[in-house]
Amino acid sequence: MPVTTEQLPEAAVPGDPSPPPGLVVVGRFDQAPGYRVDRPGGSESWLFTWTTGGRGLMRQGTAEAHPAAGDLVVLAPGVRHRYAVPPGSRHWRFWWTHCQARPSWTAWLRPYAVGDGMYAVTSAPAALRGRVGAAFARMLADARWTGTGAPPAAAPVDDDPVAVAHGSAARELALCSLEEAVLLATAGAREPSQPPGIDPRVRRAEELIAADPGAAHTVRSLAGSVALSPSRFAHLFTEQTGRSPMRALREARLHHAARLLEGTDLTVERVAAASGFPSPFHFHRVFRERYGVPPGAYRYRN
Repeated sequence: MPVTTEQLPEAAVPGDPSPPPGLVVVGRFDQAPGYRVDRPGGSESWLFTWTTGGRGLMRQGTAEAHPAAGDLVVLAPGVRHRYAVPPGSRHWRFWWTHCQARPSWTAWLRPYAVGDGMYAVTSAPAALRGRVGAAFARMLADARWTGTGAPPAAAPVDDDPVAVAHGSAARELALCSLEEAVLLATAGAREPSQPPGIDPRVRRAEELIAADPGAAHTVRSLAGSVALSPSRFAHLFTEQTGRSPMRALREARLHHAARLLEGTDLTVERVAAASGFPSPFHFHRVFRERYGVPPGAYRYRN
């Protein structure tokens, strides 16, 4: 039975589930202090937010963002997230979309990753903001298309601020509008610079992991590549990045595996091996913990 806007909460509150996977749902909220959402199990779909006024607070895992006007913040599925109007802010006005991201978008978002499946594009030029906002408004209109006649023009959202796209044409049109918004925001923004004070040896180790996540990296091999003892390297890496080298490696391998599932026809077993997981059973377990679904189901829904 199709999900309609009447079956969705007017605004999510703690404990409300995210929309079911496979749907394209778009809306615009203007929330007052006290608004808060906490999803301990994360979402089964991606969440895209574009702030147009006020300020928000978003947390996913250990990552945190404070979106203001002109900021695009994206949350990947499967990791606990919370978002709210933070103390001191009078309101938070934002567009939001729950959907399955197209595979090409991950490459655009990757430079803005802030950890644990959160991407924060916070430097989009002011000249592009109107067009990004217009793309979200058009997405709301496209999601309402019934498939007959011409798609509706972008319309005010005050009376009906949420739409669920029904039918493949409406979904694809809505995703095309979202694709424009994501492309404009990421292509027009400056890529974030490395945080000041990061030791170049830690940065080098991160580069080695990112370049080949499936390689047989260990704390000892990474430490040797930057001329540190394993104990000193592990302490320095954890101190400066907030996670251990092996946790960073596992995250990189899981992201690599997700990209292979999205963009190739490799079997799940070959994806596991290519991503550095010698045991398919272990790969299934940790992938499900990270993304909320087994690898095969992740490929199907993407």
